[in-house]
Amino acid sequence: LGVEMGAKTAIVPPDEKTDDWLRGRARQPYTKVFSDPDSYQQQYDYDVTELEPQVAAPFRVDNVRPVSELAGQEIDQAFIGTCTNGRLEDLEAAARILKGKRVRARTLVIPASREVLLDALKKGIIQTLVEAGAMIGPPGCGPCLGAHMGVLAEGEVCVSTSNRNFPGRMGKGGLVYLASPATVAASALQGRLAAPGVSK
Repeated sequence: LGVEMGAKTAIVPPDEKTDDWLRGRARQPYTKVFSDPDSYQQQYDYDVTELEPQVAAPFRVDNVRPVSELAGQEIDQAFIGTCTNGRLEDLEAAARILKGKRVRARTLVIPASREVLLDALKKGIIQTLVEAGAMIGPPGCGPCLGAHMGVLAEGEVCVSTSNRNFPGRMGKGGLVYLASPATVAASALQGRLAAPGVSK
């Protein structure tokens, strides 16, 4: 999302997590390449441990506000997954919140990959999500780019873990709020935007 922050390009240096993921997947040896330390002037570190969950309201990813300011906004759909927040840890976070409860909004879950789907099946995460009322879609892309299954109708509101909320992104006339998997799961339970850990 570097472009949305005004960058011409964004480079993310590889770390141990990258190595762990590539181990056993890379088809040929590779060398980690880092940016020239002289290619940037400053480094900023932020402590976000006390930061309230944030939501990006329509129609920009940088139109960000604390979820408490938007709490109560009714939603038609909750979308968890896709390439952005469809990792196993994301589905686990949603399942922890939804376990033993029932959603009040149409809830769609799309794992990021077949591997994530299989792991989530083995761990019982998919069963927990389905029992809560979520619908599981095929891994990969989905409604976040207006492709299929979950595309919004005119005037519908979705809280989504995807990465864009521009006009028409998930369907002509739809409104998309971007949030974390935990916030989306909590919102699905209430049928309105809500912070994780806040009861009805």
